[in-house]
Amino acid sequence: RARAEARAADERRARGERRGPLDGIPVAIKDLIVQEGEPCTCASRILGGFVAPYQGTVARKLAEAGAVVVGRTNMDEFAMGSSNESSVYGAARNPWDVARTPGGSSGGSAAAVAAGVVPIALGSDTGGSIRQPASLCGVVGLKPTYGRVSRFGLVAFASSLDQIGPLARSAADCALALEAIAGHDPADSTSLPEPVPHYAEALTGDVSGLVVGLPREYFAEGADPEVAARVRDAVAELERAGAKTREVSLPHTRFAIATYYLIATAEASSNLARYDGVKYGRRAAARSLGEMYRKTRSEGFGAEVKRRILLGTYVLSAGYYDAYYRKAMQVRTLLRRDFDEALRGCDLLATPTAPEVAFRIGEKSGDPIKMYLSDVYTVSANLAGIPGVSLPCGFAHGLPVGLQLLGRPLDEATLLRVADAYQRRTDWHLRHPDPARWEAR
Repeated sequence: RARAEARAADERRARGERRGPLDGIPVAIKDLIVQEGEPCTCASRILGGFVAPYQGTVARKLAEAGAVVVGRTNMDEFAMGSSNESSVYGAARNPWDVARTPGGSSGGSAAAVAAGVVPIALGSDTGGSIRQPASLCGVVGLKPTYGRVSRFGLVAFASSLDQIGPLARSAADCALALEAIAGHDPADSTSLPEPVPHYAEALTGDVSGLVVGLPREYFAEGADPEVAARVRDAVAELERAGAKTREVSLPHTRFAIATYYLIATAEASSNLARYDGVKYGRRAAARSLGEMYRKTRSEGFGAEVKRRILLGTYVLSAGYYDAYYRKAMQVRTLLRRDFDEALRGCDLLATPTAPEVAFRIGEKSGDPIKMYLSDVYTVSANLAGIPGVSLPCGFAHGLPVGLQLLGRPLDEATLLRVADAYQRRTDWHLRHPDPARWEAR
């Protein structure tokens, strides 16, 4: 099908016609965005053999823009992970060092772009799952404002946090992709009605007078010193380009990881309850209904998914709802207020995307807490519903480092403008991994 669509795009080009901004451009999509008639497994054994019966909105919009979807990318099972190691297909690998993780959960999408397999890929971001792998793989990854892109056709992990977004080598390519997939969708009740700007027109290269806030909590202890140094170098480059900086505070940041993992797992336990072998999920052979439920879910889900379902069920249970879930929702409100206050005096915020560079496959898989802390700089944006973008800003220990920019709701244009201006002044995004090093270890 992809070859036929590519030939049709070539024929349109020969006639001087153009379907849309992505006409003929190869795109890969994460394996939790449904395409009618195509398998969609969420990298899970429980969805093995599932073929989507309908077209997701993002898949439809890509087709309308002329994009050619050439494949589906590996991911952490049901998007639950930060290393792409929980996939039923095996771990995805980082093109900069195949012994290391590409990040997660959109690790396959980030790796595909970094390796030059496709110029654009789509991922989903629930707590950093676009931005963290973008940082570790040295590409640009954009998480739009919650509701900016329709979730109709996105297999849900945590419905109040999930958002689809693009990964590419440049902010300019992300702008084109976002313009193609954004917009109101009646099929998604959380979709925002505001019109979609022409994001590419915002890429003026000028950041003069913009105020960039530097949250002190993101530059405190915790980040690898070399990572923090590269991010400060990037901020200094923005200052040389005419931007102004000021220190701000996000005082409830210290509660963000705990808050995120309470809310996200609670929503996951609800969303994944449907996979029981009755209507959804590969049914296990059993002699009774109870045994079928137990075997279908215990055999179909991997260890990390089961861990999160159990935690989510626990925090939603009658005896613990007030102690955990309700308090987490209250802290979420405080985090939103922190961002509102910080962005009242700034146009955007700049932070590290991840506290470290890509770690070795297997290095953290035995310690869930260490793995969860990989998201320490990204989860707050999802809890607040604001947009964020990661872009390459140098190397530490020979591996890519990401600069994260966070903005006001629906102000992706400013984030893309600043990211593009930075990329016009630097060449980090033009550096690519050596294919000679891709032989699996």
